[in-house]
Amino acid sequence: MGVMNPELNRRTFVKLGALAAVSTALVPGRSAAAEAIVLPTLPYAKDALEPHIDALTMEIHHDKHHAAYIAKLNEALAKNESLAAKPLVETLAVLPGISDEALRTTVRNNGGGHWNHSFFWETLSPADKSGKPSEEFSKAIEKSFGSFEAFKTAFGEAATKRFGSGWAWLIATKDGKLKIVSTPNQDNPHMKGIVPDADLGTPILGLDVWEHAYYLHYQNKRPDYIAAWWNVVNWSKASERFKKTA
Repeated sequence: MGVMNPELNRRTFVKLGALAAVSTALVPGRSAAAEAIVLPTLPYAKDALEPHIDALTMEIHHDKHHAAYIAKLNEALAKNESLAAKPLVETLAVLPGISDEALRTTVRNNGGGHWNHSFFWETLSPADKSGKPSEEFSKAIEKSFGSFEAFKTAFGEAATKRFGSGWAWLIATKDGKLKIVSTPNQDNPHMKGIVPDADLGTPILGLDVWEHAYYLHYQNKRPDYIAAWWNVVNWSKASERFKKTA
């Protein structure tokens, strides 16, 4: 595929990453270091997903963007002990109940960003270890979508048509079916009362379609990024998630 000047892209992304990292200097001290959320370590080397997702994109995406979400989230939680004491996923499930609008927005954007990216890293795997869905998971996909190829097409369309920044998700519903949903920005299916389908199921797969996830290598060709992503899906992890919902 055609690409623009790689040095220009590199400089642009490094600048964006540096801006995203500025907030890491703003995190106040916590009463106990163990209470602060920390950046999770990637379960593979940053270049392990190449050529499908390049090392520089992974470096900036993980080390800068994800780290910035965590910094801002820690800053917010340091001011609210009751929220800091809860598992993040529980807080995301009750966002409408946070009366302070500024705090609610900060936790929604940055708590969502942290949870989504932690989930995303585990959804990925080097291509030679990607594997395939378990038999049980495969049957559920075929039952819900007709075939695996039909599922890939529908999921790809949801990811492609998400206007602006956001995510595409495969969720397991409470009645045992699989469904594809899409959310804007850093929203996710745990956000009841905010995301329409949040109370319908549990995330099994999530695809980040923010431009910072692919623009360095794919520029504006989001469909190419989505097509490449299928090569590095961790089907073992996805199957494990599905099994837990059964």
